[in-house]
Amino acid sequence: MEKAQEWINYGIELAKEFGPKLITAILIYAIGTWIIKRIIGTSKKVMSKSKYDESLQRFLLNLVSWALKIFLIIIVISRLGVDVTTFAAVIAAAGLAIGLALQGSLSNFAGGVLIMIFKPYRIGDLIEAQGVLGVVKEIEIFTTKLTTPENKLAIVPNGAMANGNIVNYTAEGKIRVDTVIGVGYNEDIKKTKEVLMNVLTSNDKVLQDPAPSVNVMELADSSVNFAVRPFCKPEHYWDVYFAIYENCKLALDAANIEIPYPHSVEIHKEG
Repeated sequence: MEKAQEWINYGIELAKEFGPKLITAILIYAIGTWIIKRIIGTSKKVMSKSKYDESLQRFLLNLVSWALKIFLIIIVISRLGVDVTTFAAVIAAAGLAIGLALQGSLSNFAGGVLIMIFKPYRIGDLIEAQGVLGVVKEIEIFTTKLTTPENKLAIVPNGAMANGNIVNYTAEGKIRVDTVIGVGYNEDIKKTKEVLMNVLTSNDKVLQDPAPSVNVMELADSSVNFAVRPFCKPEHYWDVYFAIYENCKLALDAANIEIPYPHSVEIHKEG
C-alpha cells in the first residue's frame, strides 16, 4: 500500500513539474500550426495575384512550409525542456550522413532550384534536352517530366537539365517548319513556287509574320528541290508539318507538276 502511495505521489510531482510545460507545448504547436497555415495561404494568394510561375509557386510554398514547421518543432521541443543545442547537433550529424549518401539527389535538388530561378523552360514549353524532345509536363524538385511526340513520358534528372544544353522551341513563340519538295527538271520554277506558296498561305495555322518562304534549295541528280519554310506556333508544329507535305503533293498533282521520286528529308527546327 505504501509503495502504491509512493508511485502516486511521484506521478503527482511529475504532473506538477511537466504538466504545465506539456500543456504549453501543445498550445504552442496548435497555434503555430494555425499560423503556418495562414502564412502559406496568404503567400499563395499573393503569388497568384503576382502571376508567379506555377512550378516556382509550388516549390517556394513547400520550402517555406517545411522551414516553418521545423522551426515550430524546435520551439516545442525547447519548451519541453530538451536541450536544443544537443538536438541541433544530432540533426546536423544526421543531415551530413544523409547528404553524403544522397549526393546525386542533392545535385538534382540544386538543379531544380536553378531551373526555378533562371526559368530556361516552363510547363507547356516544347524543349529538347538530354537527347529528349518533348513538351514540359511538370517540373518537380528532383526531375522534369516531358511528354514526347509519341506520347511517352520522359523523366529527366534536374541536375543533368541544369548543367546541359537546352533548346527551347516555345520561348520565342514561333517555330520554323523546314520541308523539302522536289520536282522534275522540266517543270517551270516560277509556277512551282506559286503553287507551293499557295499551299502555305491557305493554311490557317501558318503564320504570316514572319512570312513563309519557298526557294530553290538544290539542283539534285533527278530533281529541283525547293525549301518550303512556313512559321507556326510551337503547338501546331506537327499539324503544319504533315499538312504541308500532303497538300503540296495534292497541289502539284492538280497543277500537273511532276514529283520524280520519293525523297528523304532532314528536319531542322529553329525557334
